[in-house]
Amino acid sequence: MSAHENAPAAEQLQDVVLSKYEQRGIEPVPPQERKGNPLELFWVWFAANLSILGIPLGVTLVALGMNLWQALAAAVIGAFGSFAIVGVISIAGRRGGAPSLTLSRATFGVRGNIGPTLVSLASRLGWETVNTTTGAFALLSLSALLFGTHPDAKSVPVLALVCIAIFVACTIAVSGMGHAFIVTVQKWATWIFGALNIFVAAYLVTTVDWSIVTSAPAGPMSAVVIGIGTIAAGTGIGWANAGADMSRYQAPKVKAASLVASASAGAGIPLVFIIGLGAILGAGDSGLAAAGDPVAAVRSMLPAWVAVPYLITAFGGLLLSNHLSVYSAGLTTITLGIRVKRVNAVILDVVVTTLGAIYFMLISESFYGPFITFISLLAVPITAWVGVFAIDMIGRRTYHADSLLDLTPSSEYWYRGGVEWRSFISWAVAIVIGFLFTTARVSDNELWFQGALADTWIGSNGLAWVATLVVSAVLYAVLGGARAGRTESVKG
Repeated sequence: MSAHENAPAAEQLQDVVLSKYEQRGIEPVPPQERKGNPLELFWVWFAANLSILGIPLGVTLVALGMNLWQALAAAVIGAFGSFAIVGVISIAGRRGGAPSLTLSRATFGVRGNIGPTLVSLASRLGWETVNTTTGAFALLSLSALLFGTHPDAKSVPVLALVCIAIFVACTIAVSGMGHAFIVTVQKWATWIFGALNIFVAAYLVTTVDWSIVTSAPAGPMSAVVIGIGTIAAGTGIGWANAGADMSRYQAPKVKAASLVASASAGAGIPLVFIIGLGAILGAGDSGLAAAGDPVAAVRSMLPAWVAVPYLITAFGGLLLSNHLSVYSAGLTTITLGIRVKRVNAVILDVVVTTLGAIYFMLISESFYGPFITFISLLAVPITAWVGVFAIDMIGRRTYHADSLLDLTPSSEYWYRGGVEWRSFISWAVAIVIGFLFTTARVSDNELWFQGALADTWIGSNGLAWVATLVVSAVLYAVLGGARAGRTESVKG
């Protein structure tokens, strides 16, 4: 048999191996192994955004003063628009075959990239803690319904630890295996948990007083603007610096527009569905907006025969989101320069989020307010990174694979002292300006800080992240950032 005839069998064997366990860390994927297509990414992003945490976002929109139609419009623009940004970053993954923050070394320098990488890791670990804690609470409630155990975590600490362990074990079982396994699990899980979401939603909408929902007056346009920013910051912006992590296996021939569409539509469809459900429930029951935990408040509205699939749906949706987040966090950890295997990096990150979940379930008196505020604050440095990285992509079509992994002065991306100062300064200045427009408020009685420009139109409408994005992009472009890749290509 000829070598040509042996090739398909070899490729099939390779696919089987990759589907079992991904050996690769942050090193660029060789072109011959990039066989992915945009439909795979569509399912990945769809599954990752089936989380029941979209319900509180919908309730928040109504609490801002919007009626149902305004809330749906804000959800569409915020979700589809913010994940279009994720799609843009995915283009770099197709070009360079490496994770987002690894490719970012070409933009910021191998040392200058440490700052954006730390921000990305903090964001991922933050969301993973939210997912783990909420998923464990869902299991605890499910146990209370099925077995009559106490629903309060502090009253049954051992059971609470078991619930955390189950969620963590399910996360590692998928994230530890790697890219190909995640793609397969996310695709098929979408159908299962998507069907459960539809079942629960179908019941919930029958409990709503539609006369109240449809008669609600329209709110001011400023509320819609704030709502769009809230949805964007709470959905796509948080994933922006992970866009290339999944697209690095995309075939080189895949069109850029297809990558943007797969991320935007893949995430936007489930998000609008779940956020819209939250908006309907919030409009029909004003008490939901005041609930400390709207997810638990919705559960209390359900009879047992609906509450059980609701909790299973909540657990599954959070797990699907966590698969992707933990996988990305593992790659980001390695990008920091920590020399461990990818699967060990996954385990290291999960240990951190497990400790966080234990604290918030068994020790802390509050959870959602402080953590959501902290994660929202990270939208500023993340969008500052997006602005710089996107401008750099304009002139950069290729990446030097060896230099992405070389942390010594011999790297093409060493620049001056390991830092590309134009990009780093643009990023830092944009962060400072963004926080000037930011208000970090946990509750009506707890204010972390308020920027000097927070009362301006930009600040009061929740557009600090937009200002940050524009400032970082414009400043880096003025400093010649769009020409950086072209210069390097000639030099290389």
